[in-house]
Amino acid sequence: MLAQFEARESIQERRKRIWERYQAGLADWGRSTGACLPVVPSDREQSYHMFYLLMPTLESRQGLMAHLKSKGILSVFHYLPLHLSEMGRGFGGGQGDCPVTERISDQLVRLPFYNQLSADDQDRVIEAVGEFLV
Repeated sequence: MLAQFEARESIQERRKRIWERYQAGLADWGRSTGACLPVVPSDREQSYHMFYLLMPTLESRQGLMAHLKSKGILSVFHYLPLHLSEMGRGFGGGQGDCPVTERISDQLVRLPFYNQLSADDQDRVIEAVGEFLV
């Protein structure tokens, strides 16, 4: 763990390059399909933790994930809203309590993102996403 902390600047720089490559490679596709890419306000710093797409609908998210899987590319949805988890329901949470959270949860898909992601592999992901028509 200490070794990663000591190498944090080079790790963060690598993750920044991966994130920016996705952003540049998918911007036109996002505009043409209605899919949203992450937005970082100019007065904020980016953590480069993940790269996601916000698809127009649950069906389009599921379609993209199936398309990527058919190309041998793993993508995942991000999360189950806490109020809909078993514990959240135990505390009284239910469908419709947080409609924005529920909508975003249905639309968000995470693309492969890790320090050793090669440019060639990332290009494969970008190309596969670009083939998908919403």
